[in-house]
Amino acid sequence: MKLIYWTPLMFFAVAVGIIALDGGSAGDKYNLFAQCLSTKGFKMYGADWCSHCQNEKRAFGDSFKYVEYIECPDNIEECRAEGINGYPTWELPDGRKLEGEQGLEKLSQESGCLLPANK
Repeated sequence: MKLIYWTPLMFFAVAVGIIALDGGSAGDKYNLFAQCLSTKGFKMYGADWCSHCQNEKRAFGDSFKYVEYIECPDNIEECRAEGINGYPTWELPDGRKLEGEQGLEKLSQESGCLLPANK
């Protein structure tokens, strides 16, 4: 009779272990990478209607929430003050700007932040 109670608990524990070893969902696999970019001072300037911005965001999946992002139509003065001429624009800590879609590999090279290994 005790086996009936323990079986679901053991199944749950194994499932949690598999998820933990797998690193969570695919949507958040770039969490550490995105957090590293923000910690190092990388910022992305963009606009919701910009298809290139949407592509850049999509590449991060759910991890984009950790990227320092400025929505220029909502922050016009800040974007003008920073000299943002087009979207997306990545501002690096040294003041350089990378205009257009960069992709995760380029951002990794520029920042030194490591991308997770592909499985």
